[in-house]
Amino acid sequence: MVLRYTEAFVAIATVNLETLVNFYTQLFSEHPVTVIPNVYAEFELMGMRLGIFQPKKSHELEFENSTKSKISLCLEVSNLEVAIAHLTNLGYPPTGEISIASHGREIYAYDPEGNRLILHQAK
Repeated sequence: MVLRYTEAFVAIATVNLETLVNFYTQLFSEHPVTVIPNVYAEFELMGMRLGIFQPKKSHELEFENSTKSKISLCLEVSNLEVAIAHLTNLGYPPTGEISIASHGREIYAYDPEGNRLILHQAK
């Protein structure tokens, strides 16, 4: 028997659920499609789901003491300068300068929990 996965999505753990849900609500300019107060919120974005959850008390230390993740949430945008201005207005301006990659232009930013965002504009 072959195991078949039916779906995949990204989930971010946080002990500051409301702060992070508010940030992504403003970043995406839309509200979560699913909300379980003080536990979970989920956004649906162009073929991807982003879940944000409050870890159980028994797991909180695992997330509080973890080092920065090596995973990035990559968001392709139609206009990089507009995306940079939007993040700056939210109080989370990108760090560094726009870089040129083989696939287009990109810049790094961070959400309120320090999770890396890569904003990318294709060629």
